[in-house]
Amino acid sequence: MTTDKLTCIDLDQPTLEGFRQFISSWLYRGEGFTLLVDPGPLSTIPRLIGELHRLGVGHIDYVLLTHIHIDHAGGTGALLREFPGATIICHPDGIRHLVAPEKLWEGSRKVLGPLAEAYGEIVPVPAERIRFEEQVGATGVRTVLTPGHAQHHCSYLLEDLLFAGEVAGVRCDVPDGIFMRPATPPRFILQVALDSIDRVAALSPSAMVFAHYGLVETPADHLRIARNQLLLWVKGVAATAAAEEPQREAALVEWLLEMDGQYRNVTRLPADIQARERYFLGNTLRGMMEYVDGLSAREREALAAGAAPPSLKGKP
Repeated sequence: MTTDKLTCIDLDQPTLEGFRQFISSWLYRGEGFTLLVDPGPLSTIPRLIGELHRLGVGHIDYVLLTHIHIDHAGGTGALLREFPGATIICHPDGIRHLVAPEKLWEGSRKVLGPLAEAYGEIVPVPAERIRFEEQVGATGVRTVLTPGHAQHHCSYLLEDLLFAGEVAGVRCDVPDGIFMRPATPPRFILQVALDSIDRVAALSPSAMVFAHYGLVETPADHLRIARNQLLLWVKGVAATAAAEEPQREAALVEWLLEMDGQYRNVTRLPADIQARERYFLGNTLRGMMEYVDGLSAREREALAAGAAPPSLKGKP
């Protein structure tokens, strides 16, 4: 499909170091319908509304949420005040949390601390405006459940364009290459994440949108890299598990810089974006460490030696 109907709206936050070309909302104006993917946090809703009006958008039919994390969905309720006719599409497990977001907000504050406050409080979404649909109205959009990054994560396929959220992690362009990092906050289960990647890869999209960040026209390559990274990083967690606790994360990062060519490109990112990546890396590593620590000693040793991961022991 052509992407001339697709517009990226950057939701940069100048008060936060490195938060540029990181959070974005995606507008698609089709024949007879208008879609918006991931409206972002409350703090950037004024910018989003301003850009939508500048682009001549007077009505939104559907807002597609890849997941309910605060940086993707926190401002949804506020957006509805400006576009009250929009229908919100969300994973079934996420709906109740956006209708009554008190626990989601408190959880965001606990995990993100001051960053959650900078994003802004999560605004409730009226129950009658939000639902799950496998086929989104008459738009041709297909919803695909992809719970690898979070239990409530969805991807959306429009013709052969995939809105992938964080199913393949985080990416940035660097000179003559790319930087990529898994996005695996707790509770991470390796086989669920691998299955999510395999599920969207089987759709054979010709273009793919990363929530963080950008449109890529080589989705198969990016999905392959993301899958390999999950396996490699879990191997690294197992291989460095014997390090003393205060040094464990540093030992793992050193291992990753040596073994993962895409992650090694973090050193080629601008200084402010490197700082942002250092902040989020900890959450990714915590998810993987908790997963590996929950395995048996034999399973950890096998992973460290490069064996296949253990079979799925239950889905989140």
